Amino acid sequence: MFGIVISFKDYNLFKGIGESAWVGLKYYTLFFQNRDALVIIKNTVLLGGYKLLFGFPAPIVLALLLNELRSSLYKRFVQTISYLPHFLSTVVVSSMIVMLLSPSRGWINHAIQALGFPAVNFLQEAEWFRTVYVGSEVWQHVGWGSIIYLAAMTTVDPQLYEAAKMDGAGRWKQTRHVTLPGIATTIVIMFILEIGNILEIGFEKVFLLSNPATYDTSDVISTYVYRVGILQGGFSYATAIDLFMGVIGFLLVYASNQISRRLGETSLW
Repeated sequence: MFGIVISFKDYNLFKGIGESAWVGLKYYTLFFQNRDALVIIKNTVLLGGYKLLFGFPAPIVLALLLNELRSSLYKRFVQTISYLPHFLSTVVVSSMIVMLLSPSRGWINHAIQALGFPAVNFLQEAEWFRTVYVGSEVWQHVGWGSIIYLAAMTTVDPQLYEAAKMDGAGRWKQTRHVTLPGIATTIVIMFILEIGNILEIGFEKVFLLSNPATYDTSDVISTYVYRVGILQGGFSYATAIDLFMGVIGFLLVYASNQISRRLGETSLW
């Protein structure tokens, strides 16, 4: 944590933190005066928001569907297949995406062309980047994310399902009135945690899938900090940006926790 002092100094690698000149909020002001700041923040928020919108409910839906399977062998098979992408490195996943979406060799474009449509260069068109990124994130983590909800479902009292059956409730109504209320606390807690990660877009996948042609939608805070801080040596400037976004993330978690406590009496603290 001591390193955040760099954001308030004109850090010089040879002088060190102690001897570098104090500049206060200079780099924070510089960031907001930058013409690219609004685009970068917009891209980060939109990617994080779409990831939350589509990625958060996906593991819950998968867990509910797996919970309804009666064949334990088939259930284990589906779980294994859905978990596997999580254990692949981001480099491998990104390489798979590049091959699948290749306009000349990718089977997705082959399928599109077989239907009579022209091939789409997904990774060279800015308007497709968010769809590709969010879709790959859901595919990669949906199976792993469902584990915690499956574990929460094991704590639901089986007698509640028996009572629901006696009242004439089918599988859908049992899910709606027994399973979902039974895991509601877990859902709320996970949602609060995910709120804090809206601005924490994974650097590796964005860096590997983006290129100058897609910067209008793919350039996010983490990639910008990499270019400014590592490639250009602007350590103070990069630290200021990262610290500011960290504070925003904390405020989001705190606000969502307070709202959850007042509305549903479920919170992290």
